[in-house]
Amino acid sequence: MPHFVIDCSENILSLRSPDEIMSAVYEVAQSSGLFRQGDIKVRINTFQFYKIANNKKDFIHVFANIMEGRTTEQKASLSKKVIEKLNEMFPGISILSMNVSEFELATYSNKSLINPLNTERDRFF
Repeated sequence: MPHFVIDCSENILSLRSPDEIMSAVYEVAQSSGLFRQGDIKVRINTFQFYKIANNKKDFIHVFANIMEGRTTEQKASLSKKVIEKLNEMFPGISILSMNVSEFELATYSNKSLINPLNTERDRFF
């Protein structure tokens, strides 16, 4: 946690490598100071088939899923900085967007939380 899932048109990968794109999003997220070192996860889904209004050719949308507890201002800043970075990398792509969704702590589970030795319910056990 957090998870950054990048959906994009398949052609995006002919402009930049997957590693370049994922690294850019990772570095912006890490520099935000909102997440623990080494806790950020980034992945890409490419789409061969899609329809975009106004005959636009390509798109990138980042879905950020983070644990609740950040302010609206922090989430907005994160979103803006990621899009600014992607705009630097892809100045010719007109559809660059991002949204931030929150995991609810009360309903979140992971392998650490089900470990019987984790009596303190530490998500990072």
